[in-house]
Amino acid sequence: MARRNIFLVGPMGAGKTTVGRRLAQQLGLDFVDSDEEIERRTGTTIAIIFEIEGEAGFRRREHQVLAELTGRSGIVLATGGGAVLLPENRELLRSRGTVVYLRTSVAEQLRRTRSSTHRPLLQTPDPEQRLRELAQAREPLYEAVADIVVESPGRKVGATVKDVLDRLADANITTRPG
Repeated sequence: MARRNIFLVGPMGAGKTTVGRRLAQQLGLDFVDSDEEIERRTGTTIAIIFEIEGEAGFRRREHQVLAELTGRSGIVLATGGGAVLLPENRELLRSRGTVVYLRTSVAEQLRRTRSSTHRPLLQTPDPEQRLRELAQAREPLYEAVADIVVESPGRKVGATVKDVLDRLADANITTRPG
C-alpha cells in the first residue's frame, strides 16, 4: 500500500502548522506548509503577494502549489485557511489524502493571531468581525472536505496530535507502507 497523505485544513490560528509538524514527526512523514512553500518559491511574503496581485492572484498561486504538493506521497500538509475556497482544491485534497479539519473558535483564533502582522485578511480595523465572516463562509467548506474533524481550541499541541492519531487509527487509515 502506498504511503498516505494527511492534509490539515481549518482557519488561520487553528494550529495547522504546529500540529502538522508534530504529526509528521510522530508518523515519520515529511511536513510541508503550503503558505511557506508559496513564500519560498516567490521569494516574498503572502502579504506582498496579496498587495500586488490581490487575493485572486494569490489563490492562483496557491492552487498551483496544492496541485503539486498533493501529488506527493507520504506528507503531512498544512494548508492555508482559504485553500478550500476553490472547488478544484477541495477535489485535490479529497482525492489525494485524508483531510483533517482542525476546528477552533473565533475567540481562540483572535488570541493566536492578535500580534500577527503577516496575515493580510486581518489587516482591518475589526479583526474579530473579519474572522467571524471568514468562519461563516469557510466552515461549511472545511466540513464538506474533511474526513476527520478535531477540535483544537485551548488545547496543548500534544493533545491535539494525539487526538488526530487516535482518529486516524479509529478510521483505520494507515500512513505507513503496507
